[in-house]
Amino acid sequence: MKYILILLLSVFVSNAQIQKEQLDLMPWPQKIDLGTGTFALNKNFKVNITANPNSRIFIGATSFLRRLDNRTGLFLPQNFLTQINESPEAELQINCGSAGKIEINENESYELIVTSSKITLNAPNDLGALHGLETLLQLLQNNSTSYYFPTVSITDAPRFTWRGLMIDASRHFQPVAVIKRNLDAMAAMKMNVFHWHLADDQGWRIQIKKLPKLTDLGSNGNFYSQEEIKDIVRYADERGILVVPEIDIPGHASALLAAYPEIGSKVDNGIGSYAIQTNSGIYNAVLDPTNPKTYQLLEEIFDEVCPLFPGAYFHIGGDENNGKEWASNPRIQEFMKKNKFSGKHDLQTYFNMKLIPMLKKHSKKLMGWEEIMTDNMSKDAIIHAWRGVNEGLQPGESLIKAAKSGYNTVLSNGFYIDLMLSIATHYQNESLSKNALLSPEEKARILGGEAAMWSELATPLNIDSRIWPRTAAIAERLWSNENVNDLQSLYKRLKTISFRLEEVGITHIRNKEVILRNISNNQNTIALNDFSNVCEPLKNYKRNGGGKKYRMHSPLTLFADACTVDASDAIDFNFAVKKYLDNKNIENEVVVTNFFRKWIKMNTDLIIVSSNAPLVQPLLPLSQKLSEISEQLLLLIEKKQNSDKSKLNILIEQANIRNDADVELAVLSGIKLLL
Repeated sequence: MKYILILLLSVFVSNAQIQKEQLDLMPWPQKIDLGTGTFALNKNFKVNITANPNSRIFIGATSFLRRLDNRTGLFLPQNFLTQINESPEAELQINCGSAGKIEINENESYELIVTSSKITLNAPNDLGALHGLETLLQLLQNNSTSYYFPTVSITDAPRFTWRGLMIDASRHFQPVAVIKRNLDAMAAMKMNVFHWHLADDQGWRIQIKKLPKLTDLGSNGNFYSQEEIKDIVRYADERGILVVPEIDIPGHASALLAAYPEIGSKVDNGIGSYAIQTNSGIYNAVLDPTNPKTYQLLEEIFDEVCPLFPGAYFHIGGDENNGKEWASNPRIQEFMKKNKFSGKHDLQTYFNMKLIPMLKKHSKKLMGWEEIMTDNMSKDAIIHAWRGVNEGLQPGESLIKAAKSGYNTVLSNGFYIDLMLSIATHYQNESLSKNALLSPEEKARILGGEAAMWSELATPLNIDSRIWPRTAAIAERLWSNENVNDLQSLYKRLKTISFRLEEVGITHIRNKEVILRNISNNQNTIALNDFSNVCEPLKNYKRNGGGKKYRMHSPLTLFADACTVDASDAIDFNFAVKKYLDNKNIENEVVVTNFFRKWIKMNTDLIIVSSNAPLVQPLLPLSQKLSEISEQLLLLIEKKQNSDKSKLNILIEQANIRNDADVELAVLSGIKLLL
C-alpha cells in the first residue's frame, strides 16, 4: 500500500501545474502563456496540414513525427506526410498561409495553441511552421507512465533576421555528414543562415569543372563535388536555411595560388611559388589586383559557383590581407601611384568593386569581413563585423560604424566559438544591444549575427563539441527578446537542450568517449572523464601557440580535444564553494569536501591507467597538483590539523602554468575563493 501511495503521489506531482521556469525551451519565445491542463499524447496522434505551403513542411512534419515517436516509443501510425488535408481530424493542425522563401526578412513568425483536446499551429508560411514544430517538441513532458504537452499559447517571431553559423571547411575538411547534422541542429535552434567557408590558405574545397587544377593542386583530395554542394543546399532549404558560400580573396589565397600562381602578387611568381599551408596563421599570399587574368579566372569561378547557391549573398572574405606582396612588387606599386591609391585599402577596394558586377550578373550581393568597409566601397555590400578588443576596437564598434555608414551588417565579434570561451561570454555579448545610439533606420541595418567556427583545431570527430551547445545560447541571443538574459535559466535549460541535440545527430557527447578510449588505450575511462569535467581547453588560441604547434594533419584525439568549455564539475564545484562560503553548515561543507576526495582518488586511478596508456602521462602533473591541493584543503576545511597555506598558494600557481596537456583547471577560481 505504501508503494502504491508513493506512485500515485508521483503521478499527481508530475501532472501538477507546470511553471514557465520548468520549461526547457530554447530559444525562449517572445510571448508564452501557460494554461492549467495538459494534452495527453497517445498512439493515435496524427498531423494535418492545410493551405498552400512549400513542400518542405511535409518533410518537417514527418521528421517531427519520427522524433516524437523515437522519444515516446508510441509506434505512431502516420507515415510520410505528402498532401494537404490528409487527416482532417488530426490532433495537430498546421495552417500555413503560403510557401516561404529562403531569404532574409522573410516572415518566420508562428502561433502555437495547445488545448486539452487539440494542438493548432498557425504560421504565415511553412518557415514559421517549422519553428513552431521545434517549440512543440521542446514542450513535451512526461510522468512515470505517459507523455503530454502542457496547455499553452505561444506567439513567437525572431528578434533578428540573420541567425547564422559559419563552418570553416578549409583548415580541416568537414565531410557532407558533418555539415548535414549541423544543419539539423541549426534548424532545431531556429537558425536560418549557414555560412560555408570553402577556400583559404589551407585548402580549396569546391569543385570548379573548368578549372580542375584548383582541386587537383589546392585540396589534398578533400573537396565537395558540385553534386554534393547541390545536395547540401537542397537539404538546408528543406530546413528553412539559407546557404551563403565564402571564397576568401584577395588574401588567404595560398591554396588558390598553388594551382594558379600566375595571378599571385609575388614579383617572380610561377610554378612552385605558392603552396597549400599546413599551419594556421596569416600568410602573405594575395591575388594581383592589377592583372586582368585575375578577374578572368575569378569570373570563371563565380560563373560555376553562383548557380549552385540560389540565395542572394556571396561572401568574398576580404580579411587579413597584410599587403606585403603588394608592397614589394614594383609593378603593383606603380599601379597604385598612377591611380593615386594611398595604401592597400584603396587597392583592395578597387579589387572588390571589380567583383560586384561579376556577382550582380548572378543576382548576388557581395558580403565581406569588415576590412572591405572603406570610403569608396559600394553601400550595397554587407559588412561582416568580426574585430573587437583584441584588435584594438571597442565591442560593437565596427557593427555600429557599418550601420551608421549605410551598410547592412552582421555581427560575429563576441561569437567566435573557436576561442573556447564560456557560454556566458557569448550569451552576454552586448554588442548587439549597443545600437541604442542608432536611429531606427540605422538599427534596421543590423541584420543579426553568426557564430564563427574556424577549424584549425576542429576535425569531424570533435567539431560538434566546439559548436554545441554554446551555439544554442547564441541562437537564443539572436532570436529572443534582449531581456531574456538570465544565466541560471540558460544553464538549466541548456542541460536538456544539449542532450536533445544528440536526437538530431550531433555527436558532442558521444564522441567524447571515443576520444577518451583512445587516450586510455581502451581501458576504463571513468578517471579520465572525471578529470575532463574539471579541465577546459586553453582559450584565445593559446593552445596552438600562434599557429605553430599544430598542423592540419596533427592529431586532434588528445585530452584537450575531449575537454569542453564550461566543464560540468567545475561549474558545480564553483557554485558549491559560493554556497559554502555563504553558509558553512555541515551539508554545504560535505558537498565541497566530497569533490576533494573524488579528485584525490581520481589522481590515483589515473596513475594506474597511465601504466598502460602513454597518452595519459602528460595529464599526471596537473592531476597530481589538483590532488595535493585537495589534500591541503581537506585539512583546512575539516580542521583536523593546520594546512600549509604557503604550500597551497605555490601549488595553485604551479597548476596555473601552461602544461603539456594544453588544458586549464576550471576549478581554480573556486579554490582561490576558499583561500
